[in-house]
Amino acid sequence: MRQLLPGLPVVFLFLAMLFSPKAVFDGAESGLLLWFQVVFPTLFPFMLISGLMLSGGGLAVIARISGRLFSALFATSPNGSFAVIAGSLCGYPMGAKISADLVRSGKITRDEGAYLLSFCNNTSPVFIMNFIVWKTFDREELMVPTLLILTGVPAFLSLFFRRFYLKGRKKFPDLSVRKEANAKLLDFEMLDSCLSDSFESIVKVGLYIIFFSILIALPGKLSAAHPVLAAILPALEMTNGILMIDHAVSDLSVSYPLILGLTSFGGFCSAAQTQCMLKGTSLPLLPYITQKLTAAAAASLLGVMYIRIL
Repeated sequence: MRQLLPGLPVVFLFLAMLFSPKAVFDGAESGLLLWFQVVFPTLFPFMLISGLMLSGGGLAVIARISGRLFSALFATSPNGSFAVIAGSLCGYPMGAKISADLVRSGKITRDEGAYLLSFCNNTSPVFIMNFIVWKTFDREELMVPTLLILTGVPAFLSLFFRRFYLKGRKKFPDLSVRKEANAKLLDFEMLDSCLSDSFESIVKVGLYIIFFSILIALPGKLSAAHPVLAAILPALEMTNGILMIDHAVSDLSVSYPLILGLTSFGGFCSAAQTQCMLKGTSLPLLPYITQKLTAAAAASLLGVMYIRIL
């Protein structure tokens, strides 16, 4: 009997999909459109250019320009500063992908890679402004506090998270000197390799979005009648979850902190995408999820405080 238990959730999911073909189609369609119209054109170019920078020596330029500043602020190595910049600006799961690529290529240590995951794999400012503030809330006065909370909380928490990874050091070691000789000139072989790697990564991101969109669509109208489902489903996928919270909760004093918390956490779909990016690095996922949940709680608390002051 114990051997059958692990297979029961998959069988249940299969039966649910079998008896709800329209929900499966609608979920897959919405996930595919979200990936094709928004995620692919937004992330793929940055995945490609980050791969070219890591392979073609561009990382050394970024490290030289920003390394000292980010080392002072976040105790990162010069190479690690690139993950902070790209992860903060490009959104999920770019912070995880670049951190993992840096670890795999030996440009940063495993400890620094795990530390970078704790605060630089976040929602992009463009998504926050366009989707959350303008499209969801349609209240421009929420622009500054929303940006400050969602970008400031991870940066502030990094002051505490770094203590688990620095292990008595003041900052992470600089490995750029020993790897400097490996830089190559950009050629078509390098471009082809980076294109293949970036395409594989963005397709996997899309497949996760489609899968979790199906999971959200399957319960259908049942979620409105069951509080447990209504609470769990938005956490599966961030974009759809934000819309679900906005439609279900009309009171801004409730919906605003909930959406801030979900955005800071990123949803389980983003966690799955992150795990996908970490393959071959031995970077653990559980501490990352714990740190994201901590950031989500802090962001929600600040959201409650801001709404009460407002």
